[in-house]
Amino acid sequence: MTDLFDQAKASAAYSAKDIEVLEGLEPVRRRPGMYIGGTDEAALHHLAAEILDNAMDEAVAGHASFIEVGLEAENFLTIRDNGRGIPVDPHPKFRHLSALEVILTTLHSGGKFSGKAYATSGGLHGVGSSVVNALSESFEVEVARERALWRQSYARGKPTTKLLSGGAVQNRRGTTIRFRPDRQIFGALAFAPARLYRLCRSKAYLYRGVQIRWACDPALLGGGKDETPAEAVLHFPGGLRDSLEADIGAAERALPQLWAGEADLPAGPNGAPTGRVEWAAIWLDGAEGFLHSYCNTVPTAQGGTHEAGLRAALLKGLRAWGEQRGNRRAAQVTIEDVLTPLAAKLSVFLREPQFQGQTKEKLTSPEASRLVETALRDRFDHWLAGDPAQADNLLAFVIERAEERLRRKEARDTPRKSATRRLRLPGKLADCASENAARTELFLVEGDSAGGSAKQARNRETQAVLPLRGKILNVASASADKLRQNQELKDLIEALGCGVGERFDRARLRYGRVIIMTDADVDGAHIASLLMTFFYRELPELIRHGHVYLAQPPLYRLTQGAKSVYAMNDADRERQMKAAFKPGAKIEISRFKGLGEMPPSALKETTMDPGKRTLLKVVALAEERAHTDEVVESLMGRRPELRFQFIQDRARTVEDVDV
Repeated sequence: MTDLFDQAKASAAYSAKDIEVLEGLEPVRRRPGMYIGGTDEAALHHLAAEILDNAMDEAVAGHASFIEVGLEAENFLTIRDNGRGIPVDPHPKFRHLSALEVILTTLHSGGKFSGKAYATSGGLHGVGSSVVNALSESFEVEVARERALWRQSYARGKPTTKLLSGGAVQNRRGTTIRFRPDRQIFGALAFAPARLYRLCRSKAYLYRGVQIRWACDPALLGGGKDETPAEAVLHFPGGLRDSLEADIGAAERALPQLWAGEADLPAGPNGAPTGRVEWAAIWLDGAEGFLHSYCNTVPTAQGGTHEAGLRAALLKGLRAWGEQRGNRRAAQVTIEDVLTPLAAKLSVFLREPQFQGQTKEKLTSPEASRLVETALRDRFDHWLAGDPAQADNLLAFVIERAEERLRRKEARDTPRKSATRRLRLPGKLADCASENAARTELFLVEGDSAGGSAKQARNRETQAVLPLRGKILNVASASADKLRQNQELKDLIEALGCGVGERFDRARLRYGRVIIMTDADVDGAHIASLLMTFFYRELPELIRHGHVYLAQPPLYRLTQGAKSVYAMNDADRERQMKAAFKPGAKIEISRFKGLGEMPPSALKETTMDPGKRTLLKVVALAEERAHTDEVVESLMGRRPELRFQFIQDRARTVEDVDV
């Protein structure tokens, strides 16, 4: 009963007099997190960004050419522009106040609502300057406008002086704001010179028409420990291209050229301009990329609809290029494959953009996605078509990432084998006895017939034989799904033991040499080419470390009585007939149709005996990688016209044709 009585008493005590109305800037001081995201270091620097954004809006609108930013002792920050200057004449609604005082003391006031004073701007809600004023223990403003100078001072959002005239001025205009954040709100936190300098530099990159003059009290730079300069003039005519070049530095690039530019966004329904977009992008080789985006020079750290437009333009453009080039593997590319190695910067200027929250970290304007995609897709298509070789390299690079992703997915989806379970080897593999990989060899032969001869001719201690059925899959033109489903290649990968893609581990390779041993004819050469393509594309480390070889079986056997010699080709046959036999001798010439028809003793003597055979090591020189990639794509890729061109270019120099 007592509890119920107390509750009823408390309820009766709650009346109209308990309803509090916060006026002016008091809501900002009571709940700063609603306006700047908190009271931490990021929020403190957001104050600087708000004032700098206002100055940048003047520059982007074409009214200011420079901005001065100065960090002084005792945490004072000064930002000055040479724009039009904040109006100081009496406000028509609040005639007892100047427009300047209305802007600095009233939430949701400013010149950016109607769109008449600014076509595009970073300040949209009319709370930036007034919030900074409310959260500053000292706030001084100076306006040079129409050849007259005006000053006013504030403390914690309230004026401490009236608007005072500073007399006439010549050759000067713009707004200067000097403030110190309130220690009652932010405690001992102070502006970090390095962070402010990076903010200024990023703004200068975002609008190439502005010059930002940075100055900092040297005493604040930590006696040389801070690399931030005491003074600097920041001006970047190259815009985002310069910014991206500076950020990626010496990072290895997948392409030699950046894709960069700027364009007007498509006009609105009534033909009115909607804004502008600028971009710079490059794909990195071996490093993870990044995407930094901005709207009206405001960083959008959480992305938004403009980034969605960029992603759609890149993905659709690359898929379309792959379809145009007849590369069906392009269909498996996802945005993850495109963006992961991409280093890019995107800046849009929009009329009346919508942000998520006052801190503007995410753009939510629904039309931005369509506008940016439309503008960038057309430029991206032209960029690809302008340099087909580079476009093909980019497509191959992204497809490689897609196939790596699919292999990782397959590895995750496949239950791991028990550590105690013995390695499963292909049933048709005739393995060797030795467990010393450095001494062992794996012969890859075409078909069971050749496999039978090779198994009889081998040294069972150190030589293994894996027969392959016919011509294996051409991995240069096959999809990743077909590669994973191909039994012949799965058998080969299992026999090697080192895995592929992310699972590759050269330490687990079961053989020191992998020897491709095919018939000495056109079909054999084709099979050898398919196998070399597989190793080059899927297991390049084996080639790089000298594990892959080509056997050199003879094509002819020349016999006179008990004497037999072997010839590799027609020219060698003629040379051997002259060198190994007497003139006019009757010589029996046998042409081997395949390794399967060669007696095991002859196969051992000519091709498999380490003491008598000849092997060719397969190598891929790093400095000729681009040329090798081009040759492999021309001969083994999906585009038959490249093979036809290759044949046409070399047909006149061919002397022997095996038909």
